[in-house]
Amino acid sequence: MNQSIKQAAALIKHASYGVVFTGAGVSVESGIAPFTGQGGLWNQYDPKYIEINFFQRNPAESWREMKKIFFTDMDEASPNKAHQVIAKLEQKGFVKGVITQNIDGLHQRAGSKNVQEFHGTIHTLSCVQCARKYKLEDVNLEEEPPLCFCGAVLKPDFVFYGEGIPPLAYEKSLEMAQNADVMIVVGTAGQVMPACSLPLTAKQFGAKIIEVNPLPSAFTDSVTDLYFPQKAGEFFAALEKEMKW
Repeated sequence: MNQSIKQAAALIKHASYGVVFTGAGVSVESGIAPFTGQGGLWNQYDPKYIEINFFQRNPAESWREMKKIFFTDMDEASPNKAHQVIAKLEQKGFVKGVITQNIDGLHQRAGSKNVQEFHGTIHTLSCVQCARKYKLEDVNLEEEPPLCFCGAVLKPDFVFYGEGIPPLAYEKSLEMAQNADVMIVVGTAGQVMPACSLPLTAKQFGAKIIEVNPLPSAFTDSVTDLYFPQKAGEFFAALEKEMKW
């Protein structure tokens, strides 16, 4: 394992365009449950509440459940060691940015600047009618559903089932994947499309793939060059030590 960490550090140090691609596993150590797998949110809640058609028909019911699912643990969580070291990798120039499937905003809070939120964010909301945008802290979530000044319903700015990926985030993420010569893939099972296509794209364009995940993923035996069966925080603590910055 020590030699592998040395190999990973060497790849990252010599990368001209490093990229980090993260899934739910990177935030588990911040107390945020993943959507699937052991302790997953969809083992406790019905995902229908964030289906766009259900939300449009039943906004009050959808909001009642979303507050339980997203606007407690996720809103109160703090960045962990993995988020902090990823931000430091960008600050030191070893990676160009982060593509994340997460909606919790923890990469930004840790100091990452170039973050492509592939599935959006819980920290802003938009009016379904006039498209006016609100910061989460400016919205009264006691209202079910919270309403815009125009009287229409507010929707969180994360991607619901049945919605497309935000075009700008998709375009920039694809560009980063195509330009990457090293991609660190962290905490994702590689099962959600189209996000899971990005490491495959990076590999096709010549990137080395470093994967960090406690259990093997769809990437492990297909595109991964170095695999670390660890929690994200453990890996990045070891990497930070090896980088000797």
